[in-house]
Amino acid sequence: MSQVAEAAAALRQLGAPTIEIGLILGTGLCEVADSLEERLIIPYGDIPHFQTPTAIGHHGRITIGRLNGIVVAALQGRCHLYEGIAPARLAFPVRVLAAIGMQTLVVTNAAGGLRPGLEVGDLLILSDHLNMMFANPLIGPHDASCGPMFPDMSAPYDRELAEKAITASRIHQIPATRGVYAAVSGPTYETRAEMRMYRQLGADAIGMSTVPEVLAAARLGIKVLGISTITNLCNPDMVDQTSGEAVAHAAAGAAPRVARLLRECLTPCNRAATC
Repeated sequence: MSQVAEAAAALRQLGAPTIEIGLILGTGLCEVADSLEERLIIPYGDIPHFQTPTAIGHHGRITIGRLNGIVVAALQGRCHLYEGIAPARLAFPVRVLAAIGMQTLVVTNAAGGLRPGLEVGDLLILSDHLNMMFANPLIGPHDASCGPMFPDMSAPYDRELAEKAITASRIHQIPATRGVYAAVSGPTYETRAEMRMYRQLGADAIGMSTVPEVLAAARLGIKVLGISTITNLCNPDMVDQTSGEAVAHAAAGAAPRVARLLRECLTPCNRAATC
């Protein structure tokens, strides 16, 4: 039995039902899972081959429940490349969620705002990304059951889901816009020169996660909605010092808005591609 199959079997034994949506909660956003109903909480340590994150603001457990009647598995925290985790391991939870039924993946993160005009607390609905980690979780022997060897990445984020998120944000007056996320390895924050470079490359926000999970989902043919919470501003001409604690605090302040947005844009209609 593969490690993915072992982990999926363990989740079943612990009471996990077939899920429809996977939700990965980034730094400071773990409380978004509190909005789920009929919750089942499973620590990562109880799941074979799962690794527990060490970063600030990552709880290290799965909460499974219902949102608008849809069964959702929320990963409260993720591991990162800077923790010394191999790229393929970063994609492991996505593959496990797919094995228990996931059709749609929502990835969230805390990010630095690169684009002028963004403010702390704004939400960025991802339209694309730049993989500046110089690592790819799909490298290695190809398993045809996981999808094509060369997955297409022309549209890694589902346009329909992104549009639903933007529409919901306007209706409920949640500051949100679409943009491009740059993923770097970390754990250091950016220098002024790096901020200027990433702006010139077309990035609107920058962080240290998300892309490995999106790459795994793309190979599996899973629809993805990406949401960045802007927790600090990356202005090369006016730099304030940033800390992990400050980022987690800012993200936690935005968690209720993220939860509201998900309640409004993730509806039972997502169960079928024809909706």
